[in-house]
Amino acid sequence: MDEPTLISSQNSRKNVIKTIVGVIFTTLGLFLLISFVSYCLNYQNDQSQLSNFWDREIVAENVMGKIGAYLGELFIYHGIGITAFFLPIFFILFGLKILFGFKKIKPFKLFYNCLFFLIWLPILLGFATKIGILHGVMGYEVNDFMNMLIGKIGMGILLFVSLILYIVINWKITPDKISASLEKRSQGLKDEESEEIESAEPISKNNKEEEDLLAKFNEEVSQQKGNKPDIFDDLVLDTPKKTIQSIELTPDTSHDYSNSSDELGTQKKTTSIKTQETLVETLPAKDEHDVALTIEKAPEEDTVEKIAADLVQKHGEYDHRLDLPKYKFPTLDLLRKYETGDNVTVNQQELERNKNKIVETLANYGIGISQIKATIGPTVTLYEIVPEAGVRISKIKNLEDDIALSLSALGIRIIAPIPGKGTIGIEVPNSNPTMVSMRSVIASNKFQQAKMDLPIAFGKTIENETFVADLSKMPHLLMAGATGQGKSVGLNAIIASLLYKKHPTELKFVMVDPKKVELTLYSKIERHYLAKLPDSEDAIITDNTKVIHTLNSLCIEMDDRYELLKNAFVRNIKEYNEKFKQRKLNPEHGHRYLPYIVLIVDEFADLIMTAGKEVETPIARLAQLARAVGIHLIIATQRPSVNVITGIIKANFPARVAFRVTSKIDSRTILDSSGADQLIGKGDMLFTTGNELVRLQCAFVDTPEVDDITEYIGSQAGYPDAFLLPEYVGEDGGSALDIDLSERDSLFEDAARVIVLAQQGSASLLQRKLKLGYNRAGRLIDQLEAAGVVGPFEGSKARQVLIQDEMSLEQLLNNLNQN
Repeated sequence: MDEPTLISSQNSRKNVIKTIVGVIFTTLGLFLLISFVSYCLNYQNDQSQLSNFWDREIVAENVMGKIGAYLGELFIYHGIGITAFFLPIFFILFGLKILFGFKKIKPFKLFYNCLFFLIWLPILLGFATKIGILHGVMGYEVNDFMNMLIGKIGMGILLFVSLILYIVINWKITPDKISASLEKRSQGLKDEESEEIESAEPISKNNKEEEDLLAKFNEEVSQQKGNKPDIFDDLVLDTPKKTIQSIELTPDTSHDYSNSSDELGTQKKTTSIKTQETLVETLPAKDEHDVALTIEKAPEEDTVEKIAADLVQKHGEYDHRLDLPKYKFPTLDLLRKYETGDNVTVNQQELERNKNKIVETLANYGIGISQIKATIGPTVTLYEIVPEAGVRISKIKNLEDDIALSLSALGIRIIAPIPGKGTIGIEVPNSNPTMVSMRSVIASNKFQQAKMDLPIAFGKTIENETFVADLSKMPHLLMAGATGQGKSVGLNAIIASLLYKKHPTELKFVMVDPKKVELTLYSKIERHYLAKLPDSEDAIITDNTKVIHTLNSLCIEMDDRYELLKNAFVRNIKEYNEKFKQRKLNPEHGHRYLPYIVLIVDEFADLIMTAGKEVETPIARLAQLARAVGIHLIIATQRPSVNVITGIIKANFPARVAFRVTSKIDSRTILDSSGADQLIGKGDMLFTTGNELVRLQCAFVDTPEVDDITEYIGSQAGYPDAFLLPEYVGEDGGSALDIDLSERDSLFEDAARVIVLAQQGSASLLQRKLKLGYNRAGRLIDQLEAAGVVGPFEGSKARQVLIQDEMSLEQLLNNLNQN
């Protein structure tokens, strides 16, 4: 017997068995259904006749005879009452499922639904009525027993609660789902109206021909199949344009449905009909000796994207702000509105006088001006001049001090030429500078509508426009300037901008304040915006040792985030969070919503002086790698020398802010160009991202304003604690003097073997080989030191391994185990 014949024989045998089983279940269900119906009509007469079951002279009135009467008596009166009708209904539906394979009949779901009502409904009927045929003996006995235990009212409560639990479990109906459906009801009515309008559109001629063809095809199928149920009986056909496709199987392209008068079975076409579950394609017979071929294509499996789309459609996108749903952003009323206002006003006489002095000074050196224009800013006024033809730009740049002398100005800055313009700029300080308030830049339309990840409102430009930059694009910021020139105010302006724009679930600050007085006000928002080490009491870091641990902890957080990004197949934190909100990442696999982390160091020079490379190394590593995972650095220093702002730091901080400095050398150290030495102080600053320099007047935010903002945020409900960074324990994190070897770690022996085989005593080796955390690896190193496997801590070097071979190690371990 060949293989196709064998397969056909096996399939035929399976179909016969399925048909027999289906017929048995269907017949059993019909027999029980008729018996139960007849028993309900004649049970009073049949009850007395069942005592003489085998007496042939006694005939039961049940249409199914004594067997039907006995089954009715057993299941209904002595059983579960009229609820017994669920049994024949289940058998009939189950039999039909086996015979015809109806997709909508789910046997398991049908079974546990019937089982619930077979138990619950007799008890309910016994609770509500005393008619024996309704609730049966079971309903009566259960109610009688439960009434004795919990009373009538308690029984009613129990029945109600059990029904509510069944509805919640079976249909997943929750209060949130009910409220969501009510909100969408109005939208659904609008959708129905639009569908009615679309359905009212006239059918085109081509669609009409396709509809006729579909009717002809269905008629042909019904003639071939007869009355036998088939998968085509369950087809839910949409418009012909969506359900029928015609594919040529021969090179003949002249055949067309619209001009065809042949029968469908003789057409050389493949008809494809897509059902809700499968795609059925029929290849018609070529002639009377040929056999039509029906091809079923299984539906595509659900992909991760489809499952995620279903989750989003069911539950909506993940809302990360639900952690603090009642959080309110700070209001503008918390910021002061100064009496001077934000309108820039400059005396007309002052403008005219400065213009005349500039023209006169340049004329003294033989430089003619063909055009001059003044742009008034809050602190300085920009005079744009167009020199006459043939004048060298370098000649004008060399006259910077002479122009300042003639104008009696504190310091002027010449921009020659202005980028993007064919002019030369001379910035002259105003005699009465205007204060730029923080309220004016926060309230500006440019800041409020900024579509940036981390928007910062620095202040206003010379054109008196609010200047907003994105910290995530910088991606790190270096601030420098002499003492008292506005660095601390600039830091407060940056922090205030982020507090007004970002929710606590979206942003965390790590604040380092060696001076201990500049950032202490922000301790009030610890439970909302600050991050710290698990063992730290204060979120504002002032101890240099804690700074080193915090920086290394941030490196661990960075590595952990990169691992999450790698597993999520994304390149940056924005794509990762977007994917998480669309429910494409499983929290059970360690995925979580990642907030941005901004590290703020108020005085970097002090850290470099006291810690040196221990601080510079993790900061350089963060600056090089942390951008993609949402960790950004803001470093401020009042000493912009080359031993503080090293080449590694400068290379990774393209965005820089320079306040007034005392020398051109400091200006070049910060900006790689001069200009910062010509600023006038009090928030006057230069900002660059590696291209052109932008002169700004930093927005002023006073200490009482910061206090009000932090008080407003801190008074609201927050997290139980600050955002906890990963634990970090350095190589010198413990002492071997107080180690009890009787309480050795379970991985002590494995760690000892790893150290001896590698002949390298370091905690990082144990982390990699044994996949441990910092704390546990540090404890193992301490225990190994106490046991004499490794030597004491030696700074940056790895510990010396005192055991040279495995044999000596095993002898040592045996001695420890005996003790």
